[in-house]
Amino acid sequence: MRVRDWRDVVSEIVDANVRSDDWRAIAGPRNRGIGEDLYLAHPRRGVYVLKTYPKNPFERRGVGTRVARSIDDEIGQWMPQDAPAKFAVQPAVQDRDEAKQRAKRLEETVKTHAAAPTTREDLFEDVMDAIESPAFGPLTYDQRDRPEPLDALSGTFDEAERLLESELDDLLDDDEIGRGFG
Repeated sequence: MRVRDWRDVVSEIVDANVRSDDWRAIAGPRNRGIGEDLYLAHPRRGVYVLKTYPKNPFERRGVGTRVARSIDDEIGQWMPQDAPAKFAVQPAVQDRDEAKQRAKRLEETVKTHAAAPTTREDLFEDVMDAIESPAFGPLTYDQRDRPEPLDALSGTFDEAERLLESELDDLLDDDEIGRGFG
């Protein structure tokens, strides 16, 4: 297991070249201390965990790694199959032309849905297709209380959790973050 900067893990997810709507995620506050835990899972890519914190209102820092190459029944039971909350991973556009092209597709998608009966789910999926999101899906998230499935996943990957927690604590110490910026 290789601990990396959280942005490098997100880049790996962006470049995964798998069906983009098969991703699942669960997130919530860290078990202790400042920051959040995020588990991302895909049937063909496995399970990733990110631990991040806000260094200041404009910068997020953290670590992450891939903790499993596949999703077995034990892991799968904790990942949401359908949830009212959604998440998406979106890389930055490379240039002005690409930005204009995506904006045009997005505008056309919204107009189409505004003119016809549609569901919230269909709109979300069509918007993700229009902006070419490489990873999106249902999300279980609670910003105040740690979701039970998050604790279950942490227990399943306890060795990785200990290592990532230690690395994140080192970052917090290096940044002299005690209680956050608020």
